Amino acid sequence: MVKNNIYLPYEVIFKEINESLHTEVGNNFFELLYIVSGTGVQTINENRLSYEPGHLFLITPQDSHSLEIKSSTTIFQLRFTDIYIKNGPFTSNNLYKLEYILQHAHHQPGCILKRITDKNLVHPVIEAIRHEYYNPTLYNTELIQLLINTLIVIIARNISEYLPENINKQSDGKAHALLEYIQTHIYEPEKLSVTVMSEKFGISETYLGRYFKKQANETLQDYISKYRIKLVENRLLYSDLRVGEIANELGFNDESHLNKIFKKHRGTTPSAFRKNQVN
Repeated sequence: MVKNNIYLPYEVIFKEINESLHTEVGNNFFELLYIVSGTGVQTINENRLSYEPGHLFLITPQDSHSLEIKSSTTIFQLRFTDIYIKNGPFTSNNLYKLEYILQHAHHQPGCILKRITDKNLVHPVIEAIRHEYYNPTLYNTELIQLLINTLIVIIARNISEYLPENINKQSDGKAHALLEYIQTHIYEPEKLSVTVMSEKFGISETYLGRYFKKQANETLQDYISKYRIKLVENRLLYSDLRVGEIANELGFNDESHLNKIFKKHRGTTPSAFRKNQVN
């Protein structure tokens, strides 16, 4: 098994592979892997699915990943780190989209392109990246970054259509809109109060909690807490932010408050969690 690192904010690779490969958990980057040609079996963690041209996969640092080659396969790999997200041309809204991906990437294994129109859109975007990457000219770096951003927005749009694990197919559209609202405003606790959300969605304050639990099979506050803790984990694993900085960014009262909530959910402190994961 191979553990890889990259030392630039992003890396673009086009290559043909004829032998199976396996990547160990613990890379320092996220990876989009697009099948240009060829067939085989893609395994992410323990989910095995056949792949074919046009399939696009998202592989996060905590994923174990392998390709079993059936016919010679050409792949496009876009590898990017949190440095690209922080220092690149991303707006805060795009950062939220990436956080959404990190939260929900594992819920639906396989190709992340569910929209037919997006499947048709991704191929020319990737071909444009290939052309600009291998034929550098004026403003090609800026154009590549815009194309990369386009891919990430397409991914976010498709993953946002996955049903969250606690929302079933019978749940109504308002439940999905409520989840999307929570995920978008997770950095703004004042917008996640029962008073604000009940007014936003036209549900009485007294009924909102019961409505959410009926749809999601957990309480509203439990969902918000678990989502915030997942984002804290992402910060601990993939950034150099101090615990106090993470607490401030995600709306905890202070570092002590974050320590208390994190220990309640994970049985350890954020600092200990980070140390154990790194080691």
